[in-house]
Amino acid sequence: MKEQVRIASGQGFWGDLPQAPAEQITGGPVDYLVLDYLAEVTMSILQKQKMRDPDKGYATDFIDMLDELLPELISRGIRVVANAGGVNPHSCKDEVLKLVRKHGLSGVTVAVVEGDDILDRVDELLERGHGLNHMETGRPLTEVRERLLSANVYLGSRPVAEALGKGADIVITGRVIDAALALGPLIHEFEWDQDDHDLLAAGIIAGHLIECGAQVSGGNFTDWQSVGQPAFTGFPLVEVDNDGRIVITKHPGTGGLVNELTVKEQLLYEIGDPARYITPDVIVDFTSLQLRETGDNRVEVTGARGHPPTDTYKVSASYRDGFRLTTSLIYSAPDAVGKAMRASDILQERARALGIEPADVRTELVGVNACSERPFRRSDVAGLAEVQLRVSARDKDRRVLEQFGRQVPALLLTGPGGVTGYSGGRPRASEIVAFWPALLSRQECRPSVSIFRL
Repeated sequence: MKEQVRIASGQGFWGDLPQAPAEQITGGPVDYLVLDYLAEVTMSILQKQKMRDPDKGYATDFIDMLDELLPELISRGIRVVANAGGVNPHSCKDEVLKLVRKHGLSGVTVAVVEGDDILDRVDELLERGHGLNHMETGRPLTEVRERLLSANVYLGSRPVAEALGKGADIVITGRVIDAALALGPLIHEFEWDQDDHDLLAAGIIAGHLIECGAQVSGGNFTDWQSVGQPAFTGFPLVEVDNDGRIVITKHPGTGGLVNELTVKEQLLYEIGDPARYITPDVIVDFTSLQLRETGDNRVEVTGARGHPPTDTYKVSASYRDGFRLTTSLIYSAPDAVGKAMRASDILQERARALGIEPADVRTELVGVNACSERPFRRSDVAGLAEVQLRVSARDKDRRVLEQFGRQVPALLLTGPGGVTGYSGGRPRASEIVAFWPALLSRQECRPSVSIFRL
């Protein structure tokens, strides 16, 4: 049994820095490279891709990364855990195996963790009394069943640990909790039991700290002015001892910053009740944590406390919820704000006169109130050199929005002067994908692990 495991974050979301994985595995010793590609909206996008092409539905960037780095990963003995499987982990696995053959590698083991996708089981679950009611509103899933795009259970860390225990060099998962990508390896290496709640809590903390990539090492930081070499921010590493002690750091010589404040900001990110952070593996109490800077870009985290998990898993479902359209124009001084507001009024008046009335229209003045939504007085913004008008509309009928969008170009010659920023032609409507969170009995969840060796 190892005394310490070193885990490197290579992606915080699908679209993160493509060079980060290479920098992580060459910058210093690493035991595991973990890559987080999935978000709630990503699952629905992947599901739509799979509906168009049954061989798609996974994070293709993962394959591009492995094509470049697979020989290096295998030669260094670095194991990879990624949720790149999305809604089609076996297709992702097939592409990985093609790369193994392409690079002439042998003895490589790939594992697939599945059982999270319950879309095909939804009707059966509903018939047996599992309402999959919306966690916040209590509405039954039957209200949106015909518009459902995806339904995935957030699985825990045990299947990942099982895959590693079966010798996997690369573990591909569908929807697991983000922290499972790190906790799974820790359970495997340290043989933590399901009743070791404090240790499991420490593992969740470790995974939570690096799940958003460089957000803990200087990215998206409140005191951004104090971050050195932000163009070359180093992605985070977490060193975990078998007694649950955690150190968050990054490779020497990289940009960014790891200090008590960057770590605290990430600890508080998306956790809800800090005394009861609920995961499939353990309920974590963040209020007992103690942080200490132990060196340059090194923060020790101790004191994790855990409690037994609940008897349910969270389900992340998505459904079609109509359409939206967004367009923008830029107006210049003098009275940039007045021009933008007049243009919005003209657009909506013309649309109403033609019987074009989207269910909801929203006007924002970027540079004035788009972020804060605060009321303002014209005198407060009289001196602005320019302002961006952004108009968004939504409706159940795509045609209504397309007709609304056709009125926008005319503002260039029939609206206030001093206008620019129009490009891309008429704005087009796009589909809205809405989120549906629910709970499902743990007994109904059937995670499984498949092994493939070359």
